[in-house]
Amino acid sequence: MSEQAACLAVLGTGSDVGKSIVTTALCRIFANRGIQVAPFKAQNMSNNSGVTPEGAEMGRAQIVQAEAARTPPHVDMNPVLLKPVSDMGSQVVLNGTAWMEASAQSYYTKKEYLFTQSCAALDRLRRDCQLVVMEGAGSCAEVNLMEGDIVNLRAAAYADAPVILVADIDRGGVFAQIVGTLACLTPEQQAQIKGFVINRFRGDIALFKKGVDWIEQKTGKPVFGVLPWYKHFHIEAEDAVVIENARPFDPTSSAEPTIAVIRLPHISNFTDFDPLDHLAGCRLVYLQQPQDLTGCRAVILPGTKSTCSDLEWLTTTGWRERILRYAADGGHLLGICGGYQMLGERVEDPDGIEGLPGTTPGLGLLPVATVLKAPKTITLTDFSWDGIPGKGYEIHMGQTMPPQGRSLVQIQGRNGLSCADTDGCLAEDGRVIGTYMHGLFDTPAITRHWLTTIGLATIAVDRLHGPAARDQAYDQLAEHAVRHLDIDAITALLPPYLQEMGR
Repeated sequence: MSEQAACLAVLGTGSDVGKSIVTTALCRIFANRGIQVAPFKAQNMSNNSGVTPEGAEMGRAQIVQAEAARTPPHVDMNPVLLKPVSDMGSQVVLNGTAWMEASAQSYYTKKEYLFTQSCAALDRLRRDCQLVVMEGAGSCAEVNLMEGDIVNLRAAAYADAPVILVADIDRGGVFAQIVGTLACLTPEQQAQIKGFVINRFRGDIALFKKGVDWIEQKTGKPVFGVLPWYKHFHIEAEDAVVIENARPFDPTSSAEPTIAVIRLPHISNFTDFDPLDHLAGCRLVYLQQPQDLTGCRAVILPGTKSTCSDLEWLTTTGWRERILRYAADGGHLLGICGGYQMLGERVEDPDGIEGLPGTTPGLGLLPVATVLKAPKTITLTDFSWDGIPGKGYEIHMGQTMPPQGRSLVQIQGRNGLSCADTDGCLAEDGRVIGTYMHGLFDTPAITRHWLTTIGLATIAVDRLHGPAARDQAYDQLAEHAVRHLDIDAITALLPPYLQEMGR
């Protein structure tokens, strides 16, 4: 193994163009070819996060990419994570630990320090593998932000990483995306970009050959391939863009039972529900605009990065009234993490962790109260629900204590250490339950148990569920990419010894 791993960077012409997907595909492809590969994203902005084996917090997208690379996730793969708490501010997680609450302006003043921290993380990562696939953020050509860039071309230059530029043809203007991006860059930055991947093509790829020829002639750089849309497998989404503008849905219009997730403004870890989205025989929908919930088999309040603000949103929009009416009519409600806190009687924030100090009334559907306070709980957790073992993770600020005998699950271990604890709460009639446990539905038996409690015992839960289903999807993504990308040309960007291994 070389003393320092080689690096390959995947940057984009904009946000949500497919950088994460291409990075994930390359991680699995190179892992399948016997190369020790690891993902890296210097700075990620997302409320979808997860927990590493060391009990540290990092972006879910890099955990997915680590899974694809068949390597344990580590915070060095995502040293800076920004978790938005408002339109103007974010919690900054540095090297796996909550570091500060920052406005966009105050964060900008920390950029140089954070760049040195991200470079140090990358250096450590490069000592333990043979190849690092680096992912950029947003557009790599935001000229007003480039001076403080710590994740795109500057990071690639630090690592001496050849750059693949990803563009999204589905949103239109793919030629302008590519040529315009290059036009915004200096000649030195243009030279860093070695070629392009066109993502999300629909239709007959042969009809786009003239487009590929034009791009190559105009830029003098190769198109490494055109990736068509895929529907036969699913990869976790990096952020909530995929569930924005969720439309009303009439559960009575579907022949299948409906499970509804309330699309909160600061929704986090909505990937918790991916296993439900792929069950045959029921439908998972996200609802943003208040509507009648009659006919839903269950309603889920998901995690949120801003519990108090989203509780107030439930009230001002009219959702609170709809949810309370649904519960009074005997509906099944599940709250996870921030959603669990919302189901309680109140959320106290004496230290102003989420804004001004104060108390926000909860929905009053569970006999619990939450006090928001540091330190942040970040654990990989072994638990059991009614004797059924499961594995999940906890990421939350605050404590919620249920009355004696009303806990939902038993905790057997956190971060590899045995313990005897409890988590969550259930209402007396069992129809309203809450828990801090993310990843609740990754365990097939736990999913079956919950479905039984909401009257859907006949829904089949395949053994290929949760982590096993994700692993199969990574192989399907790799096959898709190998079929449509010139992997040999991409491999030729790597040092000779890795080219030999990658053949």
